[in-house]
Amino acid sequence: MGKDYYKILGLTKSASKDEVKRAFRKLAHVYHPDKPGGNAEKFKEASEAYSVLSDDKKRAEYDAYGRVFSGGQSGGQQNAGGFGFGSQEFDFGDIFGDFGDIFSNFTGQTQRRTQRGRDISIDIEISFRDSIFGTTRKVLLTKTSTCDACRGTGGKPGTEQVTCTVCNGNGKMHETKNSILGTFTSVRVCESCRGTGKIPKEKCSACKGSGVVRKEQEISVAIPAGVESGEMIRLSGSGEAIAGGIPGDLYVKLHVHKDPVFTKEGIHINMTLPLKLSDALLGCERTIETLDGAVTAKIPAGVSHNEILRVREKGVPQERGRRGDLLITVSITLPKKLSRKARKMIEDLREEGI
Repeated sequence: MGKDYYKILGLTKSASKDEVKRAFRKLAHVYHPDKPGGNAEKFKEASEAYSVLSDDKKRAEYDAYGRVFSGGQSGGQQNAGGFGFGSQEFDFGDIFGDFGDIFSNFTGQTQRRTQRGRDISIDIEISFRDSIFGTTRKVLLTKTSTCDACRGTGGKPGTEQVTCTVCNGNGKMHETKNSILGTFTSVRVCESCRGTGKIPKEKCSACKGSGVVRKEQEISVAIPAGVESGEMIRLSGSGEAIAGGIPGDLYVKLHVHKDPVFTKEGIHINMTLPLKLSDALLGCERTIETLDGAVTAKIPAGVSHNEILRVREKGVPQERGRRGDLLITVSITLPKKLSRKARKMIEDLREEGI
């Protein structure tokens, strides 16, 4: 048998779940490595014992076999991400609440994270032609933006900066909390001065000192050439602003209208050209309306049904001035009725083996 988890927690096999929890709390208070005189090995050992004995399935396996087969290994292998055993993460939430706050309280360090505004997502419909050549669209959004009057400082333009009275210019606040491990002091960023230690002497009248306002804002969206329907364009910093932080991003989802004539395939544009049988047999010239305007296409004699003709440099624009091609699929239309003269001519052709 491996480690005696009951002995580690100072319990008997008849101990209830509440007794297991209380025993672990007591040992955690004594052995936590961030406590004066703490012992990391003993704390880890107690944590391992608690993870097994507090779980009904693991405890039953441990009592029966002396080890745990489900949700981890007896022996206390720790996950790289924190306190875990085997493949199952160990949750201290029911014991410590927000465990991250507890650790910050132990160390007394200020955890300052740059706040970030909300991201915004919108949809834009564009024509097939605009999807090929690209375009610029302007959208009007109502969102939280940086105050134009104070440029986000929250102070009246030209006003001086004075020492924050909340934190006395330190930019941080000390808070004392009680927990099961004792009383701890944490250090937080001052919300009044946002960690700078200074505040404007007079607040901005436009935003009332917040540095942000709710307003309509026109944003230009540059849509590149060759986009597909469903593609997303990200405009960094064009999302919602937040006081003392950085703005979020704007995500623009594109919806391309279908064209009655053209379709896109990679860097090429496809279209179908209906041809009469006589034009297919004898060849001809046809004026075709492309996305660039009208072009004259030469149809060779004897062209086949579904044969593809290529018009170069009339496709999707690429880098360095290059473009894809226009691919024309020939569709030969057969007449449903023939005149006597036409029928006689076709019969003559058949007799000649054509």
